[in-house]
Amino acid sequence: MESLKLLEKINQSSALSPSEIETLLQEELQDKSFCNIFNINPENGREKINNRLDLLGKSYHLIAQYCHDLGFNTLDIMSFMWKLLLPLAVQLSQEKSQQKSPLIQGILGGQGTGKTTLSKVLCLILKQLEYTTITISIDDFYKTYSERQKLREIDPRLIWRGPPGTHDIELGIKILNQLKYPNHLSPISIPRFDKSLWNGQGDRKEPEMINKKPDIILFEGCFLGVQPINETQFHDAPLPIKTEEDRQFAKDINEKLKAYLPLWEKLDRLIILYPKDYRFSKQWRKEAEQKMILSGKTGMDDQEVEDFVNYFWKALHPELFITPLAQNPTLVDLVITIDNNHHPQQVDSHLKLTKD
Repeated sequence: MESLKLLEKINQSSALSPSEIETLLQEELQDKSFCNIFNINPENGREKINNRLDLLGKSYHLIAQYCHDLGFNTLDIMSFMWKLLLPLAVQLSQEKSQQKSPLIQGILGGQGTGKTTLSKVLCLILKQLEYTTITISIDDFYKTYSERQKLREIDPRLIWRGPPGTHDIELGIKILNQLKYPNHLSPISIPRFDKSLWNGQGDRKEPEMINKKPDIILFEGCFLGVQPINETQFHDAPLPIKTEEDRQFAKDINEKLKAYLPLWEKLDRLIILYPKDYRFSKQWRKEAEQKMILSGKTGMDDQEVEDFVNYFWKALHPELFITPLAQNPTLVDLVITIDNNHHPQQVDSHLKLTKD
């Protein structure tokens, strides 16, 4: 693509000519879905391209350092920024400008989809646009270690933290309300979760104190915004849901999911990071654990990862819960399809139904 050559030229600190800017615009106009999502047309396109080039210049080096540390090469970073991060950050800033209260942007993504990276880089870009942004994970609203131990005594099936039922929903609603409608005289105590405590079972650590009202809150999680489904869908459920015990567990988790709906109502928008194949996440988790072991940290072996991921698929199977949500234009604002290399491949307003 010609745009990649031009981005490489920008990386070499060379300014683009008017004809090269026109080339960038014409290439973007060919992607009707992208242009529709980010409101780009022949009339405003040159201005938007020039504004994006300016923002790229201001934020590139900050983001490049962070992304290089994660193993991205320079061209990947430039492409990632140009085709997704910069227009998305501008879109969020415009959404925020249309409301007085902070914007709460939900980000749904499973293991390896890049939700933490997306949140971090958006914060860096939005700072260049003079917006104060904070990130919160649904993990920060886990019940305490002792509370989860009591839960497990009641229901031994809750062997891992993570499924619906292991979070303090009232705490989550309280914190989002405080951020949305802050008392200017009082700092806000944001709970933070440390996964390394209690031999990896995790617990809350010292909270983070927020003294300044944020403009934008990036709220991310592995099942953020997911809706309960009709129980009949468990009758012919995909693997690894295969036994009657598996089906009952899925039904019980589905029932617990209803309690999260008031929390989801706090979201102003929802982005889904959607792997082309949900099974990518199992390999991604194995790779992540292997890296941890090689670095001298404690990590799961391949069989433990299999058991771990299968447990969550039994609780909230992606085909049953994530795909229908991604296809629902009334519940989702943006779906970013991720390839097996963790790279964004396509951006849509919602996932389009495809015929087999």
